[in-house]
Amino acid sequence: MTDHTLARADEVLTELVELVETARTLPMSSSCVVPRERTLDLLDALREVLPSEMMEARRLVAQRDRLLAEATERAEELARAATEEANAVIDTARADAHNQIEAAKIEQAQLVASATVHQTATAEAGRITAMADAHAETTRREAEEYAGRLKADAHGYAERTLSELVANLQRLAATAENGRAALGGSAAAEPPAEPAPGLGPVTDGSDDAG
Repeated sequence: MTDHTLARADEVLTELVELVETARTLPMSSSCVVPRERTLDLLDALREVLPSEMMEARRLVAQRDRLLAEATERAEELARAATEEANAVIDTARADAHNQIEAAKIEQAQLVASATVHQTATAEAGRITAMADAHAETTRREAEEYAGRLKADAHGYAERTLSELVANLQRLAATAENGRAALGGSAAAEPPAEPAPGLGPVTDGSDDAG
């Protein structure tokens, strides 16, 4: 809730309390007489304030869901891209290793001392494969860590936003409860008085027989 909205709600509730506190009480009764038109105007003003806060709550919940969905989708995209890149690196490394082995085989057939050449090619192929596997694992891990940070940031923002909304709604509820308490207390404390001419009584159902 914005400061302006909260201030408006406080203002309307305060005026309602003052209206009841200053109203004339009916003789031999705890009921009072208030200006009907003014009371209805204040209630309408209060009604205009509350729906906007409910709409804001729904908007924030929708925004939280959207942020979480976007973070999840982004994390999945990163994971897919990392997997594709890792697979491509592994495929390339395996192709290079295969080419190295095939080249070594050809050279082995051409050279008498082919044992050393074959061993070197095999070792190089193993080294390339190991490097490709290590790079693929690093790529996957970095993608998962980045995706996790995205999810955590989105979740933290959503939680902070909802916490602020709950605090604001609790402030409004407390203000309304104070207004109700003031309404109840003022009606019991006022001494009996003659009703103002032309004003209809507002009763709370607790009239006592004189």
